[in-house]
Amino acid sequence: MSTHKIKVKIQGVEREAEVESRLLLVHLLRESLSMTGTHIGCDTTHCGACTVLLDGQPVKSCTVLAVQADGREVMTVEGLEQEGKLHPIQDGFWQEHGLQCGFCTPGMMIASYALLQRNPDPSELEIRQAISGNLCRCTGYVNIVKAVQHAAAALRATKERSTAA
Repeated sequence: MSTHKIKVKIQGVEREAEVESRLLLVHLLRESLSMTGTHIGCDTTHCGACTVLLDGQPVKSCTVLAVQADGREVMTVEGLEQEGKLHPIQDGFWQEHGLQCGFCTPGMMIASYALLQRNPDPSELEIRQAISGNLCRCTGYVNIVKAVQHAAAALRATKERSTAA
C-alpha cells in the first residue's frame, strides 16, 4: 500500500500525517487526528453528517481523499467555538432547539456557517437550499432554519455594534 506524507491546516493549525492513498478525509480527521466532531453517517454522500469546509467550501469529507487535502485548509465543527465561547451558529442551534439526537448537527452547522459567510441575511428558502445536502431524521428542519436565522441576526447585530464603535 502506497503512503503519502501530507500537511493540512486544520482550524488554522498545520498538521502532518502519513496516509494511505485511499484514506478518506473523514477518517483522517476522526481516527488519525482524534477530531470526532465530524460524523460518519452513510459513506455515500447522502446524509451530510461529515460536512467540513475545505478552503472555505463545504464538502462531504466521506468523498474527499486525505491526500486531496494536502496543502489545503480544513475547518470542522470544532473550529466554530472560539476562546471558550459558542459561535452564533452553535448558540442558535441551542436557543432554537435545532437538534434532537445531534447526529446531523455538525454537518448542518458547517453548511450553515458557509451560507452565512457568503450571505449574512438569507431568506428561509436560501437556508433550506444551503442545508439541502444534509439530512436530519429527527427535527423536520423547522427549528434548524430558525437556528440559522437566529445566528444570522446575532452575527448582523455583532457587526453593527463593531462598525458603530
